[in-house]
Amino acid sequence: RARARHRRCVLRVTATPPRLYYGWLLVVGLGVTATVSYGILAYAFPVFLVPMEAELGWSRTALTGAFSLAALVAGVAAIPIGHWLDRHGARAVMTAGSIAATLLLLAWSGVQRLWAFYAIWVGLGIASAAVFYEPAFAVLATWFSRRRGRALTVLTFMGGFASVVFVPFATWLVEVQGWRAALISLALILAGLTIPVHALLLRRHPSDVGQEPDGDDPVHGVTAIASTPVVDAVKSRSFRLLVLAFSFGSLLTTALVVHIIPLLLERGFDATFAGAVLGGVGLMALPGRLILTPLGGRWPRSQVTAVIFALQAVGTLILLAGTATWTVWAFVALFGAGFGAITPARAALVAELYGPASFGRISGTLALPLSVARAIAPVGASLLYLAVGGYDGVLVALSLVALMAAGAVLHTGGGTNRPAVPA
Repeated sequence: RARARHRRCVLRVTATPPRLYYGWLLVVGLGVTATVSYGILAYAFPVFLVPMEAELGWSRTALTGAFSLAALVAGVAAIPIGHWLDRHGARAVMTAGSIAATLLLLAWSGVQRLWAFYAIWVGLGIASAAVFYEPAFAVLATWFSRRRGRALTVLTFMGGFASVVFVPFATWLVEVQGWRAALISLALILAGLTIPVHALLLRRHPSDVGQEPDGDDPVHGVTAIASTPVVDAVKSRSFRLLVLAFSFGSLLTTALVVHIIPLLLERGFDATFAGAVLGGVGLMALPGRLILTPLGGRWPRSQVTAVIFALQAVGTLILLAGTATWTVWAFVALFGAGFGAITPARAALVAELYGPASFGRISGTLALPLSVARAIAPVGASLLYLAVGGYDGVLVALSLVALMAAGAVLHTGGGTNRPAVPA
């Protein structure tokens, strides 16, 4: 009888449904805030260029210069923000970033002076560094280990809808309300969908809610995750290779995204087709993240990332080799998939190489040269275009850049010494 009672007790315990892991709530919440933040603070910007140019008389170069400046400021701000993330967690900095971004959007809606517009975008650069992917990745690096690839896939897959949702939505708002009122509407949406999530949902460690990383059972113990001190990490050969690889990757993607429409127009395609191609790159990022990111949980992530860069190189060469419509769509498929998968691959590599303890500072240090690469890519491609007399030379150079990125990341050794586990 005693054994029977014991057996029934065991059955009751084992039949208890597992508790929902709080980390997945963070993934979904941060997926929403990333979608809204990127959609409003990044992808909606081009929608406002024409109406602002018409009303204020500022040149297109002057307007886009503020956006480029913000990218550089975001790269610089990523370093102190990463330091804060490692010491205090993401809750305060992401909440403050959402509040600041809301106030700056409201200030933008009433702007009259060019210097004030630039000042606003300097502030938005700092706010972007506080609410975009980098702090969200730092959260996931703490909450996930074995399932980190899966968490990054869900987060970035959701964020991939930012342009799909907010570019047409912002366009509609500008048509219906005018650009100033549209900015007020977007500011209210940003505040309503990001501030409560950042302020109320975020927690620093799984232990804050009585759980372990990945939602593992504490009864069986959780293996401690080794972390590299930030000074040792940034001095390492692997970090220098990461800087090279992802700076090359940023050069490649930014240059092609900016220049793909004029390239296609020069080849005789119409503007509607060129716009559809650019939209197709954004759409292909979604299956790219869904398919390629989890592969890093089954094979060494450095090798998977090298394959991603190689796919982009092949896509660029296909675009160089042919002028038929099918070659353009082949480029969209290969380049777009890599475009979507490279960001979560970078976050996963940093976490695997150096651990979660200094993730914010290491990732923030890496973000600075990437921001510089993104800032110089459009101008650099334009200068190369003038020097070689066309886009063919630009495409050759960019395909070589992609191959160099693949070679650099392949030698980091990221993930080669860990057991293959599900993503």
